[in-house]
Amino acid sequence: MLEREKEIERITWFGMAINAVLTMFKLIAGIIGHSSAMLADAVHSLSDFVSDIVILVFLKISCKGRDKDHKFGHGKFETMATFILSIILIIVAAEILSHGVQNIVAVIHGDVIAHPTPIALIAAVVSILGKEFCYQLTVRVGRRVNSPAVIANAWHHRSDALSSVGSLIGIGGAIWLGDKWVILDPIMGCCISIAIFVVAIKMALPAMKELLDIALPEETEKEIIAIAAAVPGVSDVHNLKTRRNGPSVIIDAHIMVIHTMTIVEAHAVATEVERRLTEHFGKETQINIHIEPDNFSHENHE
Repeated sequence: MLEREKEIERITWFGMAINAVLTMFKLIAGIIGHSSAMLADAVHSLSDFVSDIVILVFLKISCKGRDKDHKFGHGKFETMATFILSIILIIVAAEILSHGVQNIVAVIHGDVIAHPTPIALIAAVVSILGKEFCYQLTVRVGRRVNSPAVIANAWHHRSDALSSVGSLIGIGGAIWLGDKWVILDPIMGCCISIAIFVVAIKMALPAMKELLDIALPEETEKEIIAIAAAVPGVSDVHNLKTRRNGPSVIIDAHIMVIHTMTIVEAHAVATEVERRLTEHFGKETQINIHIEPDNFSHENHE
Protein backbone atom coordinates (compact mmCIF):
# COMPACT_ATOMS: atom_id res chain seq x y z
CA MET A 1 0.00 0.00 0.00
CA LEU A 2 2.92 2.29 0.77
CA GLU A 3 4.36 1.88 -2.72
CA ARG A 4 0.92 2.58 -4.22
CA GLU A 5 0.72 5.80 -2.20
CA LYS A 6 4.19 6.86 -3.33
CA GLU A 7 3.35 6.29 -7.00
CA ILE A 8 0.17 8.35 -6.72
CA GLU A 9 2.00 11.13 -4.87
CA ARG A 10 4.80 11.30 -7.45
CA ILE A 11 2.51 11.54 -10.47
CA THR A 12 0.22 14.04 -8.70
CA TRP A 13 3.10 16.35 -7.69
CA PHE A 14 4.39 16.17 -11.26
CA GLY A 15 0.97 17.12 -12.65
CA MET A 16 0.63 19.91 -10.08
CA ALA A 17 3.92 21.47 -11.20
CA ILE A 18 2.87 21.33 -14.87
CA ASN A 19 -0.55 22.79 -14.02
CA ALA A 20 0.97 25.68 -12.05
CA VAL A 21 3.25 26.66 -14.95
CA LEU A 22 0.55 26.29 -17.60
CA THR A 23 -2.04 28.20 -15.57
CA MET A 24 0.24 31.24 -15.27
CA PHE A 25 1.36 31.05 -18.90
CA LYS A 26 -2.18 30.69 -20.27
CA LEU A 27 -3.55 33.42 -18.01
CA ILE A 28 -0.91 35.87 -19.21
CA ALA A 29 -1.33 34.75 -22.83
CA GLY A 30 -5.12 35.10 -22.57
CA ILE A 31 -4.89 38.64 -21.17
CA ILE A 32 -2.15 39.88 -23.50
CA GLY A 33 -3.53 37.92 -26.46
CA HIS A 34 -7.14 39.12 -25.96
CA SER A 35 -8.52 35.56 -26.09
CA SER A 36 -11.61 34.54 -24.12
CA ALA A 37 -11.00 30.91 -25.10
CA MET A 38 -7.48 31.04 -23.67
CA LEU A 39 -8.69 32.70 -20.46
CA ALA A 40 -11.26 29.91 -20.12
CA ASP A 41 -8.45 27.46 -20.79
CA ALA A 42 -6.41 29.04 -17.99
CA VAL A 43 -9.31 28.67 -15.56
CA HIS A 44 -9.53 25.01 -16.55
CA SER A 45 -5.83 24.53 -15.77
CA LEU A 46 -6.37 26.23 -12.42
CA SER A 47 -9.13 23.71 -11.65
CA ASP A 48 -6.64 20.94 -12.50
CA PHE A 49 -4.25 22.44 -9.96
CA VAL A 50 -7.00 22.39 -7.34
CA SER A 51 -7.85 18.78 -8.23
CA ASP A 52 -4.23 17.79 -7.63
CA ILE A 53 -4.48 19.22 -4.12
CA VAL A 54 -7.71 17.26 -3.53
CA ILE A 55 -5.99 14.05 -4.65
CA LEU A 56 -3.03 14.56 -2.30
CA VAL A 57 -5.23 15.38 0.71
CA PHE A 58 -7.66 12.49 0.23
CA LEU A 59 -4.86 10.07 -0.65
CA LYS A 60 -3.35 10.51 2.80
CA ILE A 61 -6.69 9.62 4.36
CA SER A 62 -7.62 6.74 2.04
CA CYS A 63 -4.30 4.96 2.62
CA LYS A 64 -4.72 4.80 6.41
CA GLY A 65 -6.24 1.32 6.33
CA ARG A 66 -8.73 0.00 8.87
CA ASP A 67 -9.25 1.53 12.29
CA LYS A 68 -11.83 1.56 15.10
CA ASP A 69 -14.22 3.85 13.22
CA HIS A 70 -13.60 2.51 9.69
CA LYS A 71 -13.82 -1.29 9.81
CA PHE A 72 -13.63 -1.58 6.02
CA GLY A 73 -10.79 0.92 5.67
CA HIS A 74 -10.76 4.45 4.24
CA GLY A 75 -11.17 3.56 0.55
CA LYS A 76 -14.35 5.62 0.22
CA PHE A 77 -12.27 8.78 0.71
CA GLU A 78 -10.62 8.09 -2.63
CA THR A 79 -14.08 7.72 -4.16
CA MET A 80 -15.10 11.01 -2.56
CA ALA A 81 -12.04 12.63 -4.15
CA THR A 82 -13.19 11.37 -7.56
CA PHE A 83 -16.66 12.80 -6.97
CA ILE A 84 -15.27 16.17 -5.83
CA LEU A 85 -13.04 16.36 -8.92
CA SER A 86 -16.02 15.74 -11.19
CA ILE A 87 -18.01 18.49 -9.42
CA ILE A 88 -15.08 20.89 -9.91
CA LEU A 89 -15.11 20.04 -13.62
CA ILE A 90 -18.86 20.66 -13.86
CA ILE A 91 -18.47 24.09 -12.22
CA VAL A 92 -15.58 24.95 -14.55
CA ALA A 93 -17.62 23.85 -17.58
CA ALA A 94 -20.55 26.02 -16.50
CA GLU A 95 -18.27 29.04 -16.04
CA ILE A 96 -16.65 28.58 -19.45
CA LEU A 97 -20.05 28.14 -21.12
CA SER A 98 -21.45 31.25 -19.46
CA HIS A 99 -18.47 33.35 -20.52
CA GLY A 100 -18.61 32.05 -24.09
CA VAL A 101 -22.36 32.65 -24.45
CA GLN A 102 -21.98 36.23 -23.20
CA ASN A 103 -19.35 36.94 -25.87
CA ILE A 104 -21.41 35.29 -28.62
CA VAL A 105 -24.47 37.36 -27.68
CA ALA A 106 -22.30 40.49 -27.67
CA VAL A 107 -21.07 39.77 -31.21
CA ILE A 108 -24.62 39.06 -32.46
CA HIS A 109 -25.72 42.43 -31.06
CA GLY A 110 -22.97 44.16 -32.99
CA ASP A 111 -20.47 44.64 -30.17
CA VAL A 112 -16.78 44.29 -30.95
CA ILE A 113 -14.80 41.77 -28.94
CA ALA A 114 -11.03 41.79 -28.75
CA HIS A 115 -9.12 40.12 -31.59
CA PRO A 116 -6.83 37.27 -30.39
CA THR A 117 -3.07 37.59 -31.01
CA PRO A 118 -0.41 34.94 -31.80
CA ILE A 119 0.77 34.55 -28.18
CA ALA A 120 -2.58 32.98 -27.34
CA LEU A 121 -2.05 30.55 -30.22
CA ILE A 122 1.41 29.59 -28.91
CA ALA A 123 -0.03 29.02 -25.43
CA ALA A 124 -2.65 26.66 -26.90
CA VAL A 125 0.00 24.55 -28.65
CA VAL A 126 2.18 24.36 -25.52
CA SER A 127 -0.85 23.38 -23.44
CA ILE A 128 -1.94 20.62 -25.83
CA LEU A 129 1.50 19.00 -25.79
CA GLY A 130 2.04 19.41 -22.04
CA LYS A 131 -1.38 18.23 -20.89
CA GLU A 132 -1.57 15.24 -23.23
CA PHE A 133 1.84 14.16 -21.91
CA CYS A 134 0.49 14.50 -18.34
CA TYR A 135 -2.62 12.50 -19.28
CA GLN A 136 -0.62 9.60 -20.70
CA LEU A 137 1.64 9.36 -17.63
CA THR A 138 -1.16 9.80 -15.10
CA VAL A 139 -3.66 7.37 -16.62
CA ARG A 140 -0.91 4.74 -16.86
CA VAL A 141 -0.22 5.08 -13.12
CA GLY A 142 -3.94 5.17 -12.28
CA ARG A 143 -4.60 1.91 -14.12
CA ARG A 144 -1.51 0.24 -12.67
CA VAL A 145 -2.43 1.05 -9.05
CA ASN A 146 -6.19 0.67 -9.67
CA SER A 147 -7.09 4.18 -8.52
CA PRO A 148 -10.32 5.72 -9.94
CA ALA A 149 -9.33 9.08 -8.43
CA VAL A 150 -5.98 9.14 -10.28
CA ILE A 151 -7.70 8.08 -13.51
CA ALA A 152 -10.23 10.89 -12.97
CA ASN A 153 -7.34 13.29 -12.47
CA ALA A 154 -5.79 12.03 -15.70
CA TRP A 155 -9.02 12.93 -17.45
CA HIS A 156 -8.68 16.42 -16.01
CA HIS A 157 -5.40 16.60 -17.92
CA ARG A 158 -7.02 15.18 -21.07
CA SER A 159 -9.98 17.56 -20.85
CA ASP A 160 -7.51 20.44 -20.50
CA ALA A 161 -5.72 19.25 -23.63
CA LEU A 162 -9.07 19.06 -25.46
CA SER A 163 -9.88 22.52 -24.16
CA SER A 164 -6.64 23.78 -25.67
CA VAL A 165 -7.42 22.09 -29.00
CA GLY A 166 -10.67 24.03 -29.06
CA SER A 167 -8.77 27.19 -28.16
CA LEU A 168 -6.30 26.54 -30.96
CA ILE A 169 -9.11 26.21 -33.51
CA GLY A 170 -10.99 29.26 -32.24
CA ILE A 171 -7.94 31.50 -31.89
CA GLY A 172 -6.40 30.33 -35.17
CA GLY A 173 -9.65 30.91 -37.03
CA ALA A 174 -10.07 34.37 -35.50
CA ILE A 175 -6.50 35.33 -36.41
CA TRP A 176 -6.26 33.92 -39.93
CA LEU A 177 -9.83 34.29 -41.20
CA GLY A 178 -10.30 37.93 -40.25
CA ASP A 179 -12.53 40.00 -37.98
CA LYS A 180 -15.74 38.35 -39.19
CA TRP A 181 -14.57 35.10 -37.63
CA VAL A 182 -13.57 36.44 -34.22
CA ILE A 183 -16.76 34.80 -32.93
CA LEU A 184 -15.04 31.44 -33.43
CA ASP A 185 -13.07 32.05 -30.25
CA PRO A 186 -16.09 32.17 -27.86
CA ILE A 187 -17.92 29.48 -29.87
CA MET A 188 -15.04 27.06 -29.31
CA GLY A 189 -15.04 28.08 -25.65
CA CYS A 190 -18.66 26.86 -25.46
CA CYS A 191 -17.84 23.62 -27.29
CA ILE A 192 -14.98 23.04 -24.86
CA SER A 193 -17.32 23.49 -21.88
CA ILE A 194 -19.76 20.89 -23.23
CA ALA A 195 -16.94 18.36 -23.74
CA ILE A 196 -15.71 18.98 -20.19
CA PHE A 197 -19.23 18.58 -18.82
CA VAL A 198 -19.66 15.18 -20.51
CA VAL A 199 -16.36 13.92 -19.07
CA ALA A 200 -17.34 15.17 -15.60
CA ILE A 201 -20.69 13.36 -15.66
CA LYS A 202 -19.01 10.13 -16.77
CA MET A 203 -16.69 10.39 -13.75
CA ALA A 204 -19.36 11.48 -11.26
CA LEU A 205 -21.90 8.69 -11.87
CA PRO A 206 -19.66 5.69 -10.95
CA ALA A 207 -18.32 7.57 -7.92
CA MET A 208 -21.86 8.39 -6.77
CA LYS A 209 -22.92 4.76 -7.20
CA GLU A 210 -20.00 3.63 -5.06
CA LEU A 211 -20.74 6.19 -2.35
CA LEU A 212 -24.33 4.91 -2.29
CA ASP A 213 -23.08 1.29 -2.02
CA ILE A 214 -24.54 0.19 -5.35
CA ALA A 215 -23.72 -3.46 -6.11
CA LEU A 216 -21.01 -4.40 -8.57
CA PRO A 217 -22.14 -4.95 -12.21
CA GLU A 218 -24.21 -8.09 -12.84
CA GLU A 219 -21.43 -9.55 -15.01
CA THR A 220 -18.96 -9.18 -12.14
CA GLU A 221 -21.32 -10.83 -9.68
CA LYS A 222 -21.82 -13.77 -12.07
CA GLU A 223 -18.05 -14.04 -12.27
CA ILE A 224 -17.79 -14.13 -8.46
CA ILE A 225 -20.41 -16.90 -8.26
CA ALA A 226 -18.63 -18.90 -10.98
CA ILE A 227 -15.26 -18.64 -9.20
CA ALA A 228 -16.75 -19.70 -5.85
CA ALA A 229 -18.85 -22.51 -7.34
CA ALA A 230 -15.77 -23.97 -9.08
CA VAL A 231 -14.11 -24.72 -5.72
CA PRO A 232 -14.36 -28.47 -4.90
CA GLY A 233 -16.85 -29.00 -2.09
CA VAL A 234 -19.08 -26.01 -2.95
CA SER A 235 -22.51 -27.16 -4.14
CA ASP A 236 -24.20 -23.76 -4.27
CA VAL A 237 -23.49 -20.03 -3.94
CA HIS A 238 -26.26 -17.64 -2.91
CA ASN A 239 -27.17 -14.50 -0.99
CA LEU A 240 -24.32 -12.63 -2.68
CA LYS A 241 -23.80 -9.00 -1.66
CA THR A 242 -21.15 -6.82 -3.27
CA ARG A 243 -19.92 -3.25 -3.25
CA ARG A 244 -16.77 -1.28 -3.87
CA ASN A 245 -14.70 0.60 -1.32
CA GLY A 246 -12.18 2.73 -3.22
CA PRO A 247 -9.62 0.36 -4.76
CA SER A 248 -11.02 -2.70 -2.95
CA VAL A 249 -14.00 -4.93 -3.64
CA ILE A 250 -16.18 -6.12 -0.75
CA ILE A 251 -17.86 -9.52 -1.16
CA ASP A 252 -20.34 -11.23 1.18
CA ALA A 253 -21.70 -14.63 0.15
CA HIS A 254 -23.19 -17.86 1.45
CA ILE A 255 -21.77 -21.16 0.19
CA MET A 256 -23.38 -24.56 0.58
CA VAL A 257 -21.26 -27.63 1.37
CA ILE A 258 -21.99 -31.31 2.01
CA HIS A 259 -23.60 -31.61 5.44
CA THR A 260 -21.32 -34.49 6.44
CA MET A 261 -18.21 -32.27 6.25
CA THR A 262 -16.40 -31.51 9.47
CA ILE A 263 -15.99 -27.91 10.57
CA VAL A 264 -12.31 -28.08 9.63
CA GLU A 265 -13.11 -29.37 6.12
CA ALA A 266 -15.83 -26.74 5.56
CA HIS A 267 -13.48 -24.01 6.77
CA ALA A 268 -10.83 -25.22 4.31
CA VAL A 269 -13.36 -24.96 1.47
CA ALA A 270 -14.33 -21.39 2.50
CA THR A 271 -10.66 -20.44 2.75
CA GLU A 272 -10.05 -21.72 -0.78
CA VAL A 273 -13.02 -19.67 -2.05
CA GLU A 274 -11.52 -16.57 -0.41
CA ARG A 275 -8.07 -17.33 -1.86
CA ARG A 276 -9.39 -17.66 -5.42
CA LEU A 277 -11.49 -14.51 -5.19
CA THR A 278 -8.56 -12.54 -3.73
CA GLU A 279 -6.29 -13.86 -6.47
CA HIS A 280 -8.79 -12.69 -9.09
CA PHE A 281 -9.83 -9.30 -7.65
CA GLY A 282 -6.63 -8.28 -5.86
CA LYS A 283 -5.13 -8.49 -2.39
CA GLU A 284 -7.24 -5.55 -1.14
CA THR A 285 -10.42 -7.57 -1.66
CA GLN A 286 -12.49 -7.95 1.54
CA ILE A 287 -14.43 -11.21 1.69
CA ASN A 288 -16.93 -12.66 4.15
CA ILE A 289 -18.06 -16.25 3.50
CA HIS A 290 -20.92 -17.87 5.41
CA ILE A 291 -21.03 -21.70 5.33
CA GLU A 292 -24.28 -23.69 5.16
CA PRO A 293 -24.86 -27.49 4.99
CA ASP A 294 -26.61 -28.78 1.87
CA ASN A 295 -29.56 -30.03 3.91
CA PHE A 296 -30.22 -26.51 5.17
CA SER A 297 -33.05 -24.50 3.56
CA HIS A 298 -31.47 -21.09 3.00
CA GLU A 299 -34.57 -19.52 1.47
CA ASN A 300 -35.91 -18.78 4.93
CA HIS A 301 -32.69 -17.16 6.10
CA GLU A 302 -31.94 -14.66 3.30
